[in-house]
Amino acid sequence: MSAAGPLLAARALAVRGGARTLVEALELELASGEFLALLGRNGSGKTLLLHTLAGLRPADAGEAMLGGDALMALPRREAARRLALLPQDLEEMPGATVLDAVLTGRYAHQGAFGADAPGDLPLALQALRRLGIEGLAARELTSLSGGEQRRAAAAATLAQQAPVVLLDEPTNHLDPHHQLALLEVFAAHARDGGAVLASLHDPTLAARYADRVLLLHGDGRWECGRAAQLLNAATLSALYLTDIVEVERDGRRIFAAG
Repeated sequence: MSAAGPLLAARALAVRGGARTLVEALELELASGEFLALLGRNGSGKTLLLHTLAGLRPADAGEAMLGGDALMALPRREAARRLALLPQDLEEMPGATVLDAVLTGRYAHQGAFGADAPGDLPLALQALRRLGIEGLAARELTSLSGGEQRRAAAAATLAQQAPVVLLDEPTNHLDPHHQLALLEVFAAHARDGGAVLASLHDPTLAARYADRVLLLHGDGRWECGRAAQLLNAATLSALYLTDIVEVERDGRRIFAAG
């Protein structure tokens, strides 16, 4: 944990979906420089937890803290300067270009009446370059493939320049090459002093990029620990309710259904 304290924290946090308790009494701290992977079966509460930690819904008990402040008490624009969320689904933007979409990531930094700041355009173009889609800037967003749209959404998240980044299944629609490229961009954000919490379906990617992992069992139970220790065949088999095998290749751990 950094000496300055966590950038994001959950204190006795509970998340419920209807009558189901998905996460109970979560205690979590996310520090500067850290990449935390969130794993669990479908319906285990990963998206609801991310939305709670992003302030899009209230906690069912406990609270989320952003840099020591109660998240739900912060003005939305202030919270957006400090925390960015890449959701699973893109917002409809009829007629918008890719550059338009990425510039929406700068809204928290805009002046009165939504006026762009002088640095907004260069930052948006830089984000496009980092995601490898600068050549698509003038294209209409709706004309892109699903994978290209996902990278455009990631560029908007990056352009927000928030220290804390929450990623909800960021590798959706991406081929293996672009999965690695996108996660490397956000791993670099963490190495540069930010903090990343990403829900992933692939424990192999979690083992490759995450410092720690948070496992949700979907019945209130959760486990959090170092990826090197917690990611193993026995733990993942219990998490996914299916046999998971672990193999090692070139110093990397690979997990697959057995």
